[in-house]
Amino acid sequence: MTDRPRLLEGLDPQQRAAVTAPRGPVCVLAGAGTGKTRTITHRIAHLVQRGLVVPQQVLAVTFTARAAGEMRTRLRGLGASGVQAQTFHAAAFRQLRYFWPRALDGEIWPLVEHKFRLVMQAASRVGLSTDSDSVRDLASEIEWAKSALLTPEQYPAETARTGRSAPVAPERFVRVFEAYERAKNSAKVLDFDDLLLHTAAVLEEHSEVAEEFRARYRTFVVDEYQDVTPLQQRILDAWLGGRDDLTVVGDANQTIYSFAGASPKWLVDFPRRYPKAEVVRLERDYRSTPQVVELANRVIAVGGSGKSHTGLTLVGQRADGPEPGFAEYENEAAEAQAVARTVAELAGNGVPLSEMAVLYRVNAQSEVYEQALSDAEIPYQVRGGERFFARTEVRQAMAALRTAAGRGSTEGAELSEVVREVLSGVGLTQKQPEGGAARERWQSLNALAELADELSREVEGADLDRYVSELDARASAQHPPTMEGVTLASLHAAKGLEWDAVFLVGLTEGTLPIQHADGDDASVEEERRLFYVGVTRARKHLRISWALSRGQGGGRKRRRSRFLNGLASTGSGSESSGTARRANSARGSRKDVARCRSCSARLESAVEVKIGRCAKCPSDADDELLARLRSWRTERAHELKVPAYVVFSDATLIAIAEQRPGDTESLGKVSGVGPTKLERFGADVLSLVNGPADL
Repeated sequence: MTDRPRLLEGLDPQQRAAVTAPRGPVCVLAGAGTGKTRTITHRIAHLVQRGLVVPQQVLAVTFTARAAGEMRTRLRGLGASGVQAQTFHAAAFRQLRYFWPRALDGEIWPLVEHKFRLVMQAASRVGLSTDSDSVRDLASEIEWAKSALLTPEQYPAETARTGRSAPVAPERFVRVFEAYERAKNSAKVLDFDDLLLHTAAVLEEHSEVAEEFRARYRTFVVDEYQDVTPLQQRILDAWLGGRDDLTVVGDANQTIYSFAGASPKWLVDFPRRYPKAEVVRLERDYRSTPQVVELANRVIAVGGSGKSHTGLTLVGQRADGPEPGFAEYENEAAEAQAVARTVAELAGNGVPLSEMAVLYRVNAQSEVYEQALSDAEIPYQVRGGERFFARTEVRQAMAALRTAAGRGSTEGAELSEVVREVLSGVGLTQKQPEGGAARERWQSLNALAELADELSREVEGADLDRYVSELDARASAQHPPTMEGVTLASLHAAKGLEWDAVFLVGLTEGTLPIQHADGDDASVEEERRLFYVGVTRARKHLRISWALSRGQGGGRKRRRSRFLNGLASTGSGSESSGTARRANSARGSRKDVARCRSCSARLESAVEVKIGRCAKCPSDADDELLARLRSWRTERAHELKVPAYVVFSDATLIAIAEQRPGDTESLGKVSGVGPTKLERFGADVLSLVNGPADL
């Protein structure tokens, strides 16, 4: 009894209303940053603590393994560790494995994680192209059809009714669809959509199975309800079996997966389906500054009314922050280099690199930002790239940690010390390597060490066995620890995440909104919601930019996104397009390009521009001065507890050693210094340049 009030402490009135609502239908309309995960986990724990439901009778479903893992972690901390928190597919797979022998005879068919080969065979049989892009398009269309509960026979009529653009003629797609299903059934394997289809069918057609399931699970919670597909709604209805002990949480303003069959209609229509439902609106945004919140409201507003389509209007709860910035550039390289410079500046002012993200509409946009960050010697990680737990060094580390835990000889030792000692055997050193693959390997191992620190703080008495169990759970849920480095991600991949500083890049017509959405009002509005999702990922710093051409000297062929109309020209602190063009024309203009100070050749890379000479010309750096600068940088980085490149990159130090600026004005002109670093480090650097005295 004494623990119950703790669950209600720190909740605002709307969150408290959702947490304490009685069992039965509850709909929580939760805007971005309003604490929806906190609210629903506290609601589940509150029901458990009041004795209204036992943890094992609760099934909470969401859309990603990461979100499910986070929910389980929070529920454990709230005393509700027996609750099943899983994705739709994981929950269905678990149920199907249990009920298959009774309902369908024999052992469950194995799961095909990648349907590419089967789809390629089906396409070949009907005479269609089997190149990678074509097969991926066909596989995606099969997934959409099955999520929409369409049989091959129903597909042509539905695409004609909705005007859906198919990858091939509907009649030809039907033949591929049928061939794929025949091949799959002949091989006796299941795809991910079959998990939901078969589970729903078993519960609908076998009453004894349904009775056993419904006796086990009595309370259901669905997160991100705006993203459910017809197939997921069907299995949810099968789980419920006419009951109404259901809590749904979502935000129609964040519906960004319509292309995959998702629809917000079940969220929007929930009060009509359940007339006695309690509806709670969460609008207090605890994530972002009022400046970011105001921009988000304007992005999603209907006709300038300030209200969104759902009627939700976010209200910022944090202290004021800087105004969002807008900038236009001559070309993509200039845009990327400006982002890298701002990242370095923010890092120098104390914003961790892991708290910064560059977000774009399509994955192909990442390359130029990877190059710019590499040139600036700023580490980054591409979300959606190689999975953390699949990395060689991580697998080696986990094997070593399991071995150490199996020995059982670490009892009484501090977890953090034990983990670091084990990791030192697979390559973790006290000092981070300067760069390249060695630094990436070190960062992976250091992330494991910092996770041990975090577990020690949060779980009293945590030992190596507990830590290894946490690693296994995270690996299963693909929930990696935080790593130092700027995140590069698509807007879709950024859903559900947040950072202190966000750069929304490439906002031009044809990119956002994407070209194939033009002319379709519903598709364009989905692109607007995608922009809204990007804006609401930022806690404090938000920079929005676009480039007028792809390459240098390519001419201005692009227009900024229509979504910026009425936004980019307002707000103090925003960078005018004219200023941005002037600031970046040095790299994009034919008339004013950066040239080598020795041979006058055009400088191409960011490193060449920063140093002021081309790679062919020999360096005239003062080696002794360069050594002093590097030694000073190491000491300052240690004092500030930041990586060395945050103080100055190697390229900037080389430029200083070559140019030997004798006063503040000259030092300020060195690429990579800038006003902030000039004020912070200028006196030290000039002392080093003008004399070898120790500092």
